Amino acid sequence: MVIPHPDGAAKSVTYAVITVSDTRSPETDRSGQLIQEQLGAAGHTLAAYHVLKDEPDLIRQTLVALGEDPSLEAVILNGGTGIAPRDTTYDAIAALLDKTLPGFGELFRMLSYPEIGSRAMASRAIAGVYRGKLVFSLPGSSNAVRLALEKLILPELVHLVGQLQQP
Repeated sequence: MVIPHPDGAAKSVTYAVITVSDTRSPETDRSGQLIQEQLGAAGHTLAAYHVLKDEPDLIRQTLVALGEDPSLEAVILNGGTGIAPRDTTYDAIAALLDKTLPGFGELFRMLSYPEIGSRAMASRAIAGVYRGKLVFSLPGSSNAVRLALEKLILPELVHLVGQLQQP
């Protein structure tokens, strides 16, 4: 395994979590809770948490509102990244992103393949930048969230936020 170069001093990233689900509530949102637990354990700070129905306009409006918060550095969405008719997260946010990180989705699907096989191709996990904030959109399953956090997001979050904050 390749270890990325160190980023220097530890930094706390201020983040928001958006869970997109027609059936979950804050009490039953295991994936949203997992994101908060893992990022909190790594020393990052939760600024906002939302559980939204899988409605594209609502997802877009929430991301746009979060984009107005100058203290916010990252947004992590989970849910709605598949291809079912009600899976609209990708469609809602992709057009808003100022830049995309294609490698995130590619690596996520590659890492998912040993666990779920060829079904990994149906994931529309995506990452990018919106209004100077890092945005990750993950599937809603807790296993997928754990994989993305442990293998991709947590190892690179501070570095990527630092890249965005360069003059």
